[in-house]
Order: sequence, then C-alpha cells, then structure tokens
Amino acid sequence: MNILESILIAASLCADCLAVSLCSGVTLRSVRWRPVLGVALAFAVIQAGLLAAGWAFGSLFVGLVERISHWIGFLLLLYVGGSMLLEGVRGEEEVRDLNGWRNVLVGGVATSIDALAVGVAQSMEDVSFAGFLPLLVSVFVITALSVVAGLRGGSAIGARLGRWAEIAGGLVLIGIGVSILF
Repeated sequence: MNILESILIAASLCADCLAVSLCSGVTLRSVRWRPVLGVALAFAVIQAGLLAAGWAFGSLFVGLVERISHWIGFLLLLYVGGSMLLEGVRGEEEVRDLNGWRNVLVGGVATSIDALAVGVAQSMEDVSFAGFLPLLVSVFVITALSVVAGLRGGSAIGARLGRWAEIAGGLVLIGIGVSILF
C-alpha cells in the first residue's frame, strides 16, 4: 500500500470523527487549545489503537467484527446523540468538551469500529508491519486533525445558533448511528 492509498483510507475512516466532533463542538462556548488537543489525541489513539488491534488479531476478530460492529456503533452514537439532543431540548447551559470524557471515549470507540474492520482486512491480506505503518500513522494524524477542525468549526456554529445547533447535532449523530444499521 502506498502513501496516497494510506492517506485516502485514513481520510475515509476519519469522516465520522469529523462529523461527531463537529456536532459535539456546537456545545462548546469557547475553544481552548488544551482540551481540544486532548480530545483530538484521545480520538487518534483510539482510532489508531483499534486499527492496530484489528491488524494484530485479525483472524480472531473477523467473525465478531462482521456480526456485531454495526450494532455497537449504533448504540454508542445513539447514546452520545441522545444525550446532546436531550440537553439541547432542556436548554441546559453546561460547558462541555464533547459532553465529558466518558463521552469522548464512547465517541472515540463508536467512530473507530470501522478502523478495527480495516485492520482485520489488512491482516487477512497478510500486510507486513512495514506496509501497515504508513496507514497507521496516516490514521493517527488525520484523525487528530479532523477532530480539531470539527471541534473548532462546531464551536463557531454553536456560538451563532446556540441550543438549536446542539439539537441538530444530536439528531445528526443519531442519524449516523441509524445509518450504520443499513
């Protein structure tokens, strides 16, 4: 796999990270770099970690990933999106970073299950570690950048639209979760 293929796969894996961070970013009243970088690092570590786990244990995960991954992703996104939706409807004025660290982990895992599947596919294709490394690095870097862009962009939208942006963000995350099932 060449570097361009690695970057394209990484970008496609990170699309849901961008969507989740954009939707969650609407809840931030101000964007401070330290928490944003912490969330970005958490998402990148989870995404790259599950990709590596899929590659390392591909033959063990193949049946499990195919059978239940869509349900896990759906339930996790339903939880995060439902929380945002309820808090937006209630009009709670709580300042959050992706709805707290518990939701950062839930969101990170929900958006990284596809990375686990890609890792399994790489393992099934007998890709060596040297051939896998460019993909791993690309996924880590692009995930971190997409989360930073999503949080900053979402915060700008949230500052203009307030709780309506939070409600819309919650609905989008629930919609992404439902789309996983089909």
